[in-house]
Amino acid sequence: MSEERKLCNPAAIGLGGFAMTTFVLQIHNLGWVELGPVLWIGIFYGGLAQLIAGYHEFKLGNNFGFSAFTSYGAFWMALCGFIIFGHNPDWVAANPTLQFSANGLGWFLVAWTIYTAIMFIASMKHNTVLALLFLTLLLGFIGLDFKELAGSQAIGTLAAWDLIVCAGVAWYLMAHTVCADVGINLPVGKPWT
Repeated sequence: MSEERKLCNPAAIGLGGFAMTTFVLQIHNLGWVELGPVLWIGIFYGGLAQLIAGYHEFKLGNNFGFSAFTSYGAFWMALCGFIIFGHNPDWVAANPTLQFSANGLGWFLVAWTIYTAIMFIASMKHNTVLALLFLTLLLGFIGLDFKELAGSQAIGTLAAWDLIVCAGVAWYLMAHTVCADVGINLPVGKPWT
């Protein structure tokens, strides 16, 4: 008789990568830290680690986790690439065939706002904390859209604070996942729908 092997919950690392990268980007947006930490955390923890977590969610048959972690992992890698290459005057000058518009980042964020709205709808069937995570993320993306496309710094500042709350919610959900494995049950609330 073979023993069934226990698999780890990949959400622990996926949520951790999302939370830390979101937090560090927002403290950058508030002017408290330079861009370097955002890029390196974004590429490796927010990007690569979330991609890996997403593929492990795929193995477990969790379509929501697979979509969320692989998509937002790719988001962080794409955003870091956009910042490194799209805003580097030396790189742009060396590659004159590439055109970077002034509102390119804004439309990039709008596309992710649409994706996040879809994920928010699905999150309401899971639990309150997950729904709050996606609600604050959706509101944050909307604020960043206005900041980038309408030039509203005040809304950008509100979006940064909202996304710091979002990061905190993600860390709480990560703690719920990690603590459940040792018998500590942190409440996450009922589904909204």
